[in-house]
Amino acid sequence: MADLGDLFSLEGRVAIVTGAAGLYGRPISDALAAAGATVVLAARGVDAIEAFAAELGSKGYSALGHQFDQADAHSVDLLCDDVLARFGRIDVLVNNAVHRSGSDFLGTRGEDFEATHRVNGTGLFRITQRCAGAMAEAGSGSIINVSSIYGAVGPDFTIYAETGMTNAPSYAYDKGGMIAFSRYLATCLGPQGIRSNCLVPGGLETEQDERFIAAYCRRTPLRRMAEVDDVKGPVLFLASDASRYVTGVTLPVDGGWTAQ
Repeated sequence: MADLGDLFSLEGRVAIVTGAAGLYGRPISDALAAAGATVVLAARGVDAIEAFAAELGSKGYSALGHQFDQADAHSVDLLCDDVLARFGRIDVLVNNAVHRSGSDFLGTRGEDFEATHRVNGTGLFRITQRCAGAMAEAGSGSIINVSSIYGAVGPDFTIYAETGMTNAPSYAYDKGGMIAFSRYLATCLGPQGIRSNCLVPGGLETEQDERFIAAYCRRTPLRRMAEVDDVKGPVLFLASDASRYVTGVTLPVDGGWTAQ
């Protein structure tokens, strides 16, 4: 019987986190690095990602910043080639990068919709395919896709009333597709020892309009928005051997939003 600490340990493993400088990318990366993984922080903003890598390094963690544009096929190949050349392995892929474009349904242009899909659809496919190839050769790996409550249920537009905020149709389309893609990967890649699961986080409280925050909290059974630490435990569980017999799962981390 394995020691509990060993089940959650990521010592010796290499993890790629896309969108690592984002709101959820930062706590996800921090959790994986704290568990012992070497974390490759992939994002478009070079300065931001290098500063974050230095921040994690100051804690004694192993982290490397890497410029990455998920809409660019060459950038996808460059990231994977560099990681494999440097470390010889990819054990964990967290697909967290996301592009948002458009306004409400009637106000969103077709080109805005297409722009999001180049990152959230085609780009997601490319990076996953490349990493899964390396995982298949090793006979193991964990793919974690970060979706959203609005990939699982329709938006509650009443929480945006009088705030000037809304939810674009492309976001629901892409995030819903990510949930289905996660299940596809689970059945397709399972025989190669690769697990695929999907996190469905709720809204993270930052500096939104106070009316929006209040409406969101009333709508949520736990009566609050997500905090940065809320995603750390779930992502570590799915990345580590603690979930070694878990694949094809859609895991809500939403305070009960999708339970209603």
